[in-house]
Amino acid sequence: MKLMHVAVIGLGVLLAAASATAHHSFSAEFDINKPITLRGTLTELEWVNPHGWVHIDVEGSDGEVVNWAVEMGNPTALLRRGLRKSDFPPGIEFVVEGYLAKDGTPTANGITITLPDGRVFYSGSVGTGAPEPTPQQ
Repeated sequence: MKLMHVAVIGLGVLLAAASATAHHSFSAEFDINKPITLRGTLTELEWVNPHGWVHIDVEGSDGEVVNWAVEMGNPTALLRRGLRKSDFPPGIEFVVEGYLAKDGTPTANGITITLPDGRVFYSGSVGTGAPEPTPQQ
């Protein structure tokens, strides 16, 4: 019986550690000194926890199209802000403002998303140290 308690406690510690490492701070992966604006076409939407992701094709100044992965807040937070999964039909074009990943990949942390109808949503994660958008005047 004692061995079973040790095994259960050990498993609990391992699961807690895995969960803690799965969630990261903004500054661990993204560079506050490298803001970016991406205008592109949706190729995939991941409406999942702990972060949602949009994948968009963005045409560079050289004409080359690059698929970007943009991290957003969790679906519940996005829903509370008025953003819905249905706001992202296949092929929609939209604008994301955010910050580049430190690792040099086409990855960003999205702070705002502007939809074609002009609606702007805060799309970032709260509590990770990510910047929040300044209120529009």
